[in-house]
Amino acid sequence: MTFQAPVRDIAFALYHIAGLNQILDRGLFEDLSDDLVDAILSEAGKFANEEIAPLNKVGDEQGARLENGVVHMPDGWAEAYRSWVEAGWGALPCPQDFGGQELPVMLAMACNELWNSASMAFGINSVLTQAAVHALHKFGSASLKETYLPKLVTGEWTGSMQLTEPQAGSDLSLMKTKAVPEGDGTYRLFGSKIFITYGEHPLTDNIIHMVLARTPDGPPGTKGISLFLVPKFLVNDDGTLGERNDVFCAKLEHKLGIHASPTCVMNYGDKDGAIGWLVGEENKGLNAMFTMMNQARLAVGIQGVGIAERAYQQALAYAKERKQGRIKGAPDGGMVAIIAHPDVRRMLLSMRAKTAAARALCYMTANALDLSARGQDEEERAAEHAKASLLTPVAKAFSTDIGVEVASEGIQLHGGMGYIEETGAAQHLRDARIAPIYEGTNGIQAIHLVTRVLGDGDGSALRRHLSELKTIVADVQASNEPAFGNMGGKLDDAVSRLAEASNWMLDAVRDNFDGALAGATPYSRLFGLTTGGAYLAHGALIASRMDDSGHKDQINLARFFADHLLGETSGLAATVTDGAEAILSASAEMFAE
Repeated sequence: MTFQAPVRDIAFALYHIAGLNQILDRGLFEDLSDDLVDAILSEAGKFANEEIAPLNKVGDEQGARLENGVVHMPDGWAEAYRSWVEAGWGALPCPQDFGGQELPVMLAMACNELWNSASMAFGINSVLTQAAVHALHKFGSASLKETYLPKLVTGEWTGSMQLTEPQAGSDLSLMKTKAVPEGDGTYRLFGSKIFITYGEHPLTDNIIHMVLARTPDGPPGTKGISLFLVPKFLVNDDGTLGERNDVFCAKLEHKLGIHASPTCVMNYGDKDGAIGWLVGEENKGLNAMFTMMNQARLAVGIQGVGIAERAYQQALAYAKERKQGRIKGAPDGGMVAIIAHPDVRRMLLSMRAKTAAARALCYMTANALDLSARGQDEEERAAEHAKASLLTPVAKAFSTDIGVEVASEGIQLHGGMGYIEETGAAQHLRDARIAPIYEGTNGIQAIHLVTRVLGDGDGSALRRHLSELKTIVADVQASNEPAFGNMGGKLDDAVSRLAEASNWMLDAVRDNFDGALAGATPYSRLFGLTTGGAYLAHGALIASRMDDSGHKDQINLARFFADHLLGETSGLAATVTDGAEAILSASAEMFAE
């Protein structure tokens, strides 16, 4: 099918839900205007439609392949990436002092959504490069920045993020890769990393790996981990490329989806050791890496939005074309397109409403990141930093979960035709399934939310968030808009449940820690559903006051979300507060064969 970038929906979410218009009105980004934002979104949509989307099926069918130590990409991949770099898309969110445009995170995430909708396997490459730029710019030495940032910023070189090892998945304390100091400021790295996205490819002349490793005298556990920059090719003093570094791709993983994205096993030090440079302070690598990862987590949330949008568009096109069944009043009693059936429209509304809620949640998180850096004073910046910390694990988990759900609903809508590969619906589900695992599984995101974030500042960020949601509820109820139905009442119930579950969780983290862990995932889902529903309701309020009838569908989406999806919050809240014992009482022996 032909993909059409949802520029109109994205612009509405950016301006009217996430508050980009307020950022522009305040002049927080000099020379950035409505016209420029609209032009960027329009051109990004055009590039996604014309250059990337046609490669999606090709990439899935051909995949990346490793032959004699060399990675080969699917047909058209190199040309599209070169065009992407030449158009300047890589520099969009990057620092100006190294050639970037330093535009809002919100705008960068909107473009990332478009790249990932067009082809998730294409879009993930830039996410990792931009995360590497962020970490290097914040923690790297002046020399490393001058050498590597200009070409990473443009995308002429790409970056990779390398944490995972065969014996050390989420538990980085088990990591064994070592970095031996040479006495001249360099280190030689020895070890192996797995699941490395775009760890090797032919799209650029150089690849800059950001690698976690241990120095010989480092303390055990996570406190002894440092971060190193390891280039594929060493760089000469004049900026030209030198000899090949001792880091190679040993294997490409055979994966469920995103076949065109090379997922590599990377070996360091098969010969004399891979030469690398310390980024930040020794034994404080996790600080730098998590700066990189937090940016990547929101970008992965956007991947969930992007793949959901693509699955929805395919399902909508099929529903309009496929004729099956009859309905009362149809001409001559003939068969109708399946979109005429209420249950099919229910599925389409579910797909679109979930996508819209996740989009709003991700863009609102990006708004908080922008204000945490550009707010008018320290108080505002601190409050927005706390808000971004609160929302990021929810945005990542909720958005990637709905990416899988929406892709699955798309297959259901296609019926049997969705289960076979030729329609393309199955690819979206296969591609979407990695995102809840990426950058810390969604279970880890939920645990991070309840144990590390929720109670920060004595829960001040949480209280502010709940207050914002209650304000939206009050505005919806005061509007007396007939088209809203009982949206205000249902949203009020959901916010009350979230508040009660939050109070329970804050107490449980202190007094019943295992119970808090048992309820973390349903709590995260409760948080995401309630917040997403409130943000959609906020958008519906704005749409109800606009003369542009083209945005009236925002009201329908918000009402559907309230009527059909917010009811889940009742069960989730009860699961959080009452469901722990069923998990904690299940001993290991219960699962014995």
